[in-house]
Amino acid sequence: MIFGFLKSPALSPRLTRLRESALFSSLTPLELKIVDGLMHERRFLTGEIIFDEGEEGQALYLVISGKVQINRAVPGGTEVVAELPAGSFFGDLALLDNSPRSAQARALDNCQLAVFFRADFMGLMETDAVIGYKISLALARHIGARLREWMCGSPQIETL
Repeated sequence: MIFGFLKSPALSPRLTRLRESALFSSLTPLELKIVDGLMHERRFLTGEIIFDEGEEGQALYLVISGKVQINRAVPGGTEVVAELPAGSFFGDLALLDNSPRSAQARALDNCQLAVFFRADFMGLMETDAVIGYKISLALARHIGARLREWMCGSPQIETL
């Protein structure tokens, strides 16, 4: 092929997941690479706890591969709040403050997660307000949709 050099390079699995995520979908390819550079990769084995209910929230998690189960303590045991496949994100409120986690996150199978710490997000907002604005607006829309679902009596907690 004569124009093979014009082909865009294949994206890494993490960049692909970032691009597909509602939280980062409005970012340009360059902005995605900037955010990707701030992400930390973590791997969890089946059954391993990612964070516990009541722990201080410090980061948002994006599922690159595997599945994550979100559980909440209820009288007499625990209830499953959500099962999140690759492409989902959770822990989003931790980008805003350090409130205690409202549920536990556990790896349902071997998982690869991209972790976006609040400190990195706050630094990004100071150094690149446009990217910070885009992520903040997507986060506000996501939280607003969750609140509307809850107000309508059909709570579907996807993220924590």
